[in-house]
Amino acid sequence: MPVQGLLFAQPIPSQPARLSTESLLLDADLVDESIIAVGERGHILLSEDLGKSWVQVHSPVNVLLTAIHRHGSMLGFVTGHDGIILRTQDGGQSWKLVHYQPENEAPLLDIWFKNDREGFAVGAYGFFLHTTDGGETWEARNLDDRDFHLNSIVALDPDHILIAGESGIAYRSDDGGSKWSIVSTNYAGSWFGALAQPPDTFYLSGLQGSMSRSLDSGANWERLDTETTSILTSMAITANNRIIAASLDGLLLLSQDRGNTFQRHQLPDRPEITSIIPMSNGEILLVGEFGIRWLSDFDWNEKP
Repeated sequence: MPVQGLLFAQPIPSQPARLSTESLLLDADLVDESIIAVGERGHILLSEDLGKSWVQVHSPVNVLLTAIHRHGSMLGFVTGHDGIILRTQDGGQSWKLVHYQPENEAPLLDIWFKNDREGFAVGAYGFFLHTTDGGETWEARNLDDRDFHLNSIVALDPDHILIAGESGIAYRSDDGGSKWSIVSTNYAGSWFGALAQPPDTFYLSGLQGSMSRSLDSGANWERLDTETTSILTSMAITANNRIIAASLDGLLLLSQDRGNTFQRHQLPDRPEITSIIPMSNGEILLVGEFGIRWLSDFDWNEKP
């Protein structure tokens, strides 16, 4: 079966790299004891022992991979440049190219599935795709004629979904993605990170240390004071339900009160952090320009 959207020759597969764990990585995801990280030149790294060891698995593409979403232990999807979507059905051991659209000249930047059949992928210039057959085929949809970049997609539950965009725009669905509405987030800059904290709280993070919070499933928003102008790229929830955010200059923020106040930790070398995974033992896995790094035994009250 030809890959949907394929008007060009098949992409070149990624090549093994001895220092792949030290190359640029953009995203990572944890399920049970398995972690998958993705990044430049089509690199896909797999750990099945909570990050103690890593292997580079075969990838059918050599372009920049931007995000990963796993729906359970076996099923997972990766987005990338050239409209690429990869799918695994064996926990990341092997990957299949299921969407490739280089003629669109826009990267896909994030992906989310509400069950093993239906999911959404979002990207630059309003690039928005929908599948109802487990990723075998994808339908393009239009959220907004202004073609804002769609940077991140998260969900509180199968019905309440949020997409973070540029120019302070966010899109909200309360019916599982059938209908979408534009919501005002009290900000005019780009949102890069989005986080869902069930049962009813969404967070957005972006330029100039900006962060907003909705306590009613995305209907209303309030600005939070992060006391920084760092670009906040990603957010995560720790094992004890705290909020952690990371920046492009090595600053980490921790909130124990749902964003009302933040503790800070500045990494001395100020690395560009693109994704964070808090572990149950209190350690944090960072991915970014440096590849993979572990963080432990740090003082959250340290000032930058």
